Amino acid sequence: MSTKVLISGAGVGGSTLAYWLSERGFEVTVVERATGQRSSGNPVDVRGYAADVAEKMGVMPELRKAAIDVDRLSFIDAAGRPRVSVATKAADGAGEVELPRAELAKILLGAARDRAEIRWGDTITGLEQDDSGVSVSFEQHAPQTFDYVVGADGLHSNVRRLAFGPERDFVRHMGIYVATLPVDRIYGDAREVVMFNTPGRSLSVHPAGGKPLAALMFRSPAVPDYDYRDVAQHKRLLLNAFDGPVGVFGPVFEQIRDAEDLYFDSVSKVRLDTWSKGRITLLGDAGSSVSLFGDGSSLAIAGAHTLAEELARTPGEPDTALRNYERRQRVLSDPKQNGARLAGAFIVPGSRLGILVRDTAARLMRRV
Repeated sequence: MSTKVLISGAGVGGSTLAYWLSERGFEVTVVERATGQRSSGNPVDVRGYAADVAEKMGVMPELRKAAIDVDRLSFIDAAGRPRVSVATKAADGAGEVELPRAELAKILLGAARDRAEIRWGDTITGLEQDDSGVSVSFEQHAPQTFDYVVGADGLHSNVRRLAFGPERDFVRHMGIYVATLPVDRIYGDAREVVMFNTPGRSLSVHPAGGKPLAALMFRSPAVPDYDYRDVAQHKRLLLNAFDGPVGVFGPVFEQIRDAEDLYFDSVSKVRLDTWSKGRITLLGDAGSSVSLFGDGSSLAIAGAHTLAEELARTPGEPDTALRNYERRQRVLSDPKQNGARLAGAFIVPGSRLGILVRDTAARLMRRV
């Protein structure tokens, strides 16, 4: 009998894992709380090992077709004049692809769709396991037993909560909140991200291949009653946080009140001593989120490929397979987590001095 694997989450990591497990003869089911894929998303990079995985999947031509050709980030003043620009693409970045997260997830799921069962609009409600498998209960479907369960369900992972414990034990707020939403115009040229900073605030617009996307970030302690699903609360928090100078980005705030596709969340770090418990394991942000600042999509793609390799190597030995997966993947993910604070200081300096230091460092980077 084939090995049965349940994946929670039909995003970047879950779709990649579904493809590679199915390729190796596993019977794969993907359960996704949403009723369909998101139509937008912040631009993300596919690079390094992840690009190699995409090549092996045969999806690289589709990724390149959907790619966004942006090569610089410009820090501007209140009048929209550039202060300094830095390159966002390495000189030898021919193997890198930048594209909207939603497009990346759509292409990866397309590669896996005919190989796995996809259950939209459902979620896991209970997990019980023994040496032979994991008994899973669902909100919509009848209970079922799987050999493995993988939580590829993001920062607020349901699988992590059910198998490891409450979110507060593993998710640490990094002092920043971030929002993204589609807007109706670009503010630089078609290959330029423009950003305006005030102390503890960052506003930027990415041209995103003709579908411009605004990103708003602000420093704040953890909001005590924060609910990551409460869009009305998110809009209030944004408008309160940016109740001050916004430079040329005033029109963005006129769109926030009526926005229907607003993403908002805490920039957070996820830390667990181990990503696995018995036959249940975590993939991507669910086990090692570095939120906005750490190649999360590339890490999820790479981790999915590694997990599939290790499960295929020793499918009947969960301890060995999952231990080897975690050992290999932490080599990639741990350095990204360690650099998250430095990235936050670069994008959202907390003071006028911090902005000056950042701009000076950017000028030096440009000369190297």
